[in-house]
Amino acid sequence: MNDNMLITTSTSLEGYRVTKQLGLVRGITVRSRSLPGNIAGGIMTLFGGKSVIYTELCETTREEALQLMIQHGKEMGCNAIINMRYDANEVMNGVTEVLAYGTAVMVEKIN
Repeated sequence: MNDNMLITTSTSLEGYRVTKQLGLVRGITVRSRSLPGNIAGGIMTLFGGKSVIYTELCETTREEALQLMIQHGKEMGCNAIINMRYDANEVMNGVTEVLAYGTAVMVEKIN
């Protein structure tokens, strides 16, 4: 859970004013597919359609990167992250890096 951390992909947060910019915040994880997962995923691709196995792997990996980014933001003392993005790169065949990043800021509600 983000425990009241405000996160947006926008460069501003509607209804809030940025009072301090703390810098880059990020969460990174590297995942590989298991042999059984690769076999099952490969079989699913033969029939086409949605690959549930790979979808779940991607969702789990992104969520882990997001939570690591939130943790990093808390360590920096922010209460919001703006301009949040995901990025992914293949480190080697079957091994993928997922990065969640944004700008850690302090915000206050506009009355």
